[in-house]
Amino acid sequence: MSRIGKLPVAIPAGVKVTVADGLITVEGPKGKLTQPTRSEVAIEVKDNEVIVTRHDDEMASRSCHGLYRQLIHNMIIGVSQGFTKVLVINGVGYRAELKDNVLTLSLGYSTIIDYIIPEGITAKVDGTKVAIFGIDKAKVGQVCAEIRSLRAPEPYKGKGIKYETENIRRKVGKSGGKK
Repeated sequence: MSRIGKLPVAIPAGVKVTVADGLITVEGPKGKLTQPTRSEVAIEVKDNEVIVTRHDDEMASRSCHGLYRQLIHNMIIGVSQGFTKVLVINGVGYRAELKDNVLTLSLGYSTIIDYIIPEGITAKVDGTKVAIFGIDKAKVGQVCAEIRSLRAPEPYKGKGIKYETENIRRKVGKSGGKK
């Protein structure tokens, strides 16, 4: 039995979960999320809890068991609290500006990069920090990964875009000439 899959997901006040026609819908104060389900798992809503069970011990059923429990958990947290990731821009002359839904980045290239923030995601720029907010955890992570990939941090001086909680392993660099 999956250790994560067998745990019930508590439904907080103000959040409504419905399961119908192979589709899970979670509605809350921050918005509404839907997720298609697979036939390998059965999802029930009982007593302010969501319970995910699997039909058999096949490999596909076992892998979906914990996955769908965690997806439902993330959907409930997303519509009730939301998700936030913070990116830090480090480097001389590296800047970020936000105008409407366009994030303008100056990252040491000869051109300025305009990144269009997708629908359902909001951003806030505070100096060298860019905060990304949203109700869909996967979408927030994807947007942060795309922004970070525009100038990934380099190991010598640490210049680039990194996650706030990320540690960059630094390298020493050249030690000088041979004597």
